[in-house]
Amino acid sequence: MPSVLEVAVEVLAELFNRERASEAKPLFLKNRTLTITCVTTTIAQEIRLKQGEILEKINDKMGRKEVDSIRYLA
Repeated sequence: MPSVLEVAVEVLAELFNRERASEAKPLFLKNRTLTITCVTTTIAQEIRLKQGEILEKINDKMGRKEVDSIRYLA
């Protein structure tokens, strides 16, 4: 089974084009919060706007609720 981080990379690539998705890198999951580092504040804002959709897709692909929130480092 893929890790949450692997699934998060896949979901970001689905929601944003690969070039944009490469500006964000999932770092770790702690206490059900996924921390993502962002190269620009623009991608951080885009992720924030789509947070609900990102969380839903990650949890759907994992087959259970693994992630409750996203934390951004920009």
